[in-house]
Amino acid sequence: MTTLQDCRALDARDPLRPLRDLFTLPAGVIYLDGNSLGPCPKATPARVAQAVQQEWGEGLIRSWNSAGWYDAPRRLGDKVAQLVGARAGEVVCTDSTSINLFKVLSAALSIVRADQPQRRVVISERTNFPTDLYIAEGLCKERGLELRLLDAEEIAGALGADTAVLMLTHVNYRTGAMHDMAAVTRRAHEAGALVVWDLCHSAGAVEVDLHAAGADFAIGCGYKYLNGGPGAPAFAWVHPRHADRFWQPLSGWWSHAAPFAFTPDYQPAPGIARYLCGTQPILSLTALECGLDTFLAAQPLGGMAALRRKSLALTDCFIALVEERCAGHGLGLATPREHALRGSQVCLTRDVGAYAIVQALIARGVIGDFRAGRPDILRFGFTPLYLGFEDCWNAVEHLRQVLESGEWGREEFNRQHAVT
Repeated sequence: MTTLQDCRALDARDPLRPLRDLFTLPAGVIYLDGNSLGPCPKATPARVAQAVQQEWGEGLIRSWNSAGWYDAPRRLGDKVAQLVGARAGEVVCTDSTSINLFKVLSAALSIVRADQPQRRVVISERTNFPTDLYIAEGLCKERGLELRLLDAEEIAGALGADTAVLMLTHVNYRTGAMHDMAAVTRRAHEAGALVVWDLCHSAGAVEVDLHAAGADFAIGCGYKYLNGGPGAPAFAWVHPRHADRFWQPLSGWWSHAAPFAFTPDYQPAPGIARYLCGTQPILSLTALECGLDTFLAAQPLGGMAALRRKSLALTDCFIALVEERCAGHGLGLATPREHALRGSQVCLTRDVGAYAIVQALIARGVIGDFRAGRPDILRFGFTPLYLGFEDCWNAVEHLRQVLESGEWGREEFNRQHAVT
């Protein structure tokens, strides 16, 4: 049995423990929802205030040059690149995940179908994050293509001569199950298809090496594990072998080869810069950079490899504690036990009351979230930058009390909110 003292001993030996001090975390809160919205880095309020008061307030338009505003999408992109196995100059931070997916999926389809117009199918996982499916559905309807949704175990066998693009999320948002990026990409390439990876639940949470995997395109958000703030800009990566082959469809002025030449015709910028679109959201990028800088602080302590080791240890601990202390209360485990198949979250299932149980936990200061489905999911994200093993113990103790007391049955916990 794992004891509270065991957890405290693990925290005492944790070399990453000082990173917790980089974040503003409310007293009495165990925050297990960083896979939906990361907490605020302590540096962010003052840095954003500086951007507002000095760079905008005093520098005015001069700050596009003097404060580095113009270069922000690529400067931040280089920081993201260090977390996903990309190289300097290959990533831009810009727009939203959905918009970036539209750009890269459109480009991937153009590349494949220019030489092989008979490839008319986009394949994705049935349980992929819905916005990815919505974007793909709209794009396929526009181009007269087919979006084919499959269960994860069906995908490899379905790749064939009609497949243009395989579009997958690396870590499943509902279950925390993680694809073998290198193996899946290799199989798609053998079938003649390109692969678009969504890294929203991967970047900053698990080790990713896009080049080693031979990936083609990737996108991801900035407000989950990257701690960039609500609605933070997302990022886009395109392998250099594809970057200059086609325009992306949102050919705005910021992606022009010479945006301040103001020519009436569009000439795309070389490389990843052509995946920008319009004028950049500088204040949001400023906040995102503070989130990315927390990962730079982790580099002397072992970087993503150390964060991944701690993530797996935290999720192992949480799973063990739930099974030891909450047995007999109808909880199941949706998240894979095997490390190579697990992201940085633990997803529990329950046939009845999952939403209300999560609301009861939130009222106690244990913040996770709920995802509807068959079965329903109680979802808990584990961010090793600021979580510890005692947090695991305390969270499970609250879960045990909620289940044993039946307090989740109270009316206020069964009242549905707009955001779950």
